Amino acid sequence: MARCFGEGDEVYAAYHDREWGVAPADFGEGEAELFERLSLEVFQVGLSWRLMLTRRENFGRAFAGFDPGRVALFDDDDVTRLAADPTIIRNRRKIQATIANARALVAMHAAGEALGPLIAAHRPARVITRRSSFADLPASTPESVALAGALKGRGFTFVGPTNMYALMQALGVVDDHLATCPIARTRPATDAQRVSDIWDTVSETTAPGA
Repeated sequence: MARCFGEGDEVYAAYHDREWGVAPADFGEGEAELFERLSLEVFQVGLSWRLMLTRRENFGRAFAGFDPGRVALFDDDDVTRLAADPTIIRNRRKIQATIANARALVAMHAAGEALGPLIAAHRPARVITRRSSFADLPASTPESVALAGALKGRGFTFVGPTNMYALMQALGVVDDHLATCPIARTRPATDAQRVSDIWDTVSETTAPGA
């Protein structure tokens, strides 16, 4: 059986097998992992995800480990520095968006909100889909449209329905492993068979550090 993607590519296959569709290990600890995943989706727009994977370590170094509190303090000099860094993606608009998103996340935390519960609140009623090819999967859904809108309403930018659906797939908010994928064989085939997972239990009131 063939993976959804990554056959013949060690880097891409490892990402598929170990991380794609898997929720973060924890919540409420500053949300650096969620912020990293969202930021990589921002940078990936118009590019390949494999490129993000090969430069992921560089992104982490350039963006202070994706600690939103630290990135929120970046200024124009940091934008200029990052725009000249050949080890990441030197797109000034995406760099500025990542800094703006860090500031928006910090503001959420100050208001007692957190990114994890916001994403969980936009989880669709149906979360498992077993289709035969990626061509059969949607580019966006009503839930990803709503999530993008909720994020934009909180000051996030470069977050649209398409890359937010990709984020939902990557985080396991929805399970879009194809019917032909060996990973799918280890998971429930229908929502009726699924047991509660982390996205079911993330409270809408969970705040960082709670």
